[in-house]
Amino acid sequence: MAVTAVTDAFVEFDRVQKSYDGETLVVKDLNLTIAKGEFLTMLGSSGSGKTTCLMMLAGFETATSGDIRLAGRPINQVPPHKRGIGMVFQNYALFPHMTVGENLSFPLEVRGLARAEREVKIARALDMVQMGAFISRRPSQLSGGQQQRIALARALVFDPALVLMDEPLGALDKQLREHMQFEIKHLHESLGITVVYVTHDQGEALTMSDRIAVFNDGRIQQLAPPSDLYERPGNSFVASFIGENNRLQGTIKELSGDKALVRLSTGELIDATAVNVKEKGARTLVSIRPERVEFKPEMMPPGAHTLDAEVVEVIYMGDILRTVLKVAGSDDFVMKMRNTLGQTRLAPGQKIKVGWHPQDARALDP
Repeated sequence: MAVTAVTDAFVEFDRVQKSYDGETLVVKDLNLTIAKGEFLTMLGSSGSGKTTCLMMLAGFETATSGDIRLAGRPINQVPPHKRGIGMVFQNYALFPHMTVGENLSFPLEVRGLARAEREVKIARALDMVQMGAFISRRPSQLSGGQQQRIALARALVFDPALVLMDEPLGALDKQLREHMQFEIKHLHESLGITVVYVTHDQGEALTMSDRIAVFNDGRIQQLAPPSDLYERPGNSFVASFIGENNRLQGTIKELSGDKALVRLSTGELIDATAVNVKEKGARTLVSIRPERVEFKPEMMPPGAHTLDAEVVEVIYMGDILRTVLKVAGSDDFVMKMRNTLGQTRLAPGQKIKVGWHPQDARALDP
């Protein structure tokens, strides 16, 4: 898909392609601009091309064709250590034989800074990640979360304008990972640095990013802020990949602008927002988020089409009740209800009607 350029481009991929064997492209005609100070996440499954793009930007991989520019300067031929880019890896990549202070000192020594200046920068970087008291310890004396903080401080210690992060929280447990997400985001905001972040975790991408580039098969499927990506997926791949999603197969019966009337495969008619369908009679996949499904008539918009449903199971998840339904030929249609005082509790086998606002049903490519 075409990707709209942002103004004040700081990082630019211009028609970049990458092949390892000279035949198969793992990155295909990538055009992407990233603004100064932006937090952009490259999101995708293994093999989608996201990490290869990050490695080309870092200088650890070479583009087969196309140009990569940093602050307007072509960097295809610039070696990694001369790009001035901070890097954080999933496995921390700390030197085990060095103390924390020595690990942070290393990139400063490479850049020829005097000892006094190094000490000031090291102290400041450790304070950023609340690790000043650990300056004399070795990595083996730190927990995984502490090691990740040190890796982050080392990437920031020489004041880079651009920091790249490759699955940096993947080795941490869930609670610590969520805490570190907010820490990294707050550091980004306070320092004003540009961050390019790679992950396969959708929740992580939605939490941290200014914009997300969703990768599949070496191409960006959609590039948008988190809310747009979740609320308005541009195709069926993005709708399926980002968050939980109900999908109903159907055919376009009527089409007028961005409004579509869809006949489902079981014959029912529903209204939907036309997103990625071109003509009447075309097959479509209708996407509806589980939290937008309602079963109480007073919660549905006037004139909304409703569908017959049967409750398969209700799963208690603390803050929500996840209800699986049989709807229009689908046996795994999900409705999520907030666990609020007085919420109606449904039971397996119960017959209900469900509906949603037409703008929450998106008619996408099949």
